[in-house]
Amino acid sequence: MRGLGDTFFNLQVIEKYLPALLSGFRVTLALAGAVVTLGILLGLTLAMVRAFRFRVVNWLIVAFVDLFRTLPQLVVLVFAYFGLPYAGITISGFTAATLGLGLVLAAFAEEAFWAAITAIPRGQWEAARSTGLSFAQALGSVVMPQAVRIAIPLLTNRTIAITKGTALASVIAVPEILDKAQSAMSLSSNASPLIIGAGLYLAIFAPFVVFSRWLERRFGWII
Repeated sequence: MRGLGDTFFNLQVIEKYLPALLSGFRVTLALAGAVVTLGILLGLTLAMVRAFRFRVVNWLIVAFVDLFRTLPQLVVLVFAYFGLPYAGITISGFTAATLGLGLVLAAFAEEAFWAAITAIPRGQWEAARSTGLSFAQALGSVVMPQAVRIAIPLLTNRTIAITKGTALASVIAVPEILDKAQSAMSLSSNASPLIIGAGLYLAIFAPFVVFSRWLERRFGWII
């Protein structure tokens, strides 16, 4: 047991590398927030644009969704960080991770919102239009408030799964939790930093899971 404690819960190692791990915690927290914000807002926007049924635009949206739902997250991150410079676009690792994971989340979010929009009974549209609302007004004021509630159960689990992909950002030199934990583990030849890193991930995503459950109970009713 003593050997187990020295390997995984070495207090001297933890004390030495905890500041670095906490800095990684702040980066991971900021990255997760940026990914969720970009992914949800972009997915919602694309679903609303798709509702107007402009044929060419819809083809482009479907192609975007199918592409980013198919590609592994790591491939998207690597391309954003290492591939874009060949097109004359150089971005930081944090921005590349936000963009890559945000686009993946946006693809899944668009499908969730679009499925919810199509689930709204046609009578809701007709009733809204009969009151004199334009198509855009009916979409924004009548359909989307209901669609968002329907989409919540579809979206929460996918959002959590993709946001946990922030750990992949260590591959493109983002100093998040895993990157700091791996560096500390290499320098100390001890697994304690990795255990603390796992605890920090838990501190971020456990409340997220609890919050998603609350959202599902509070708003996730089906029409």
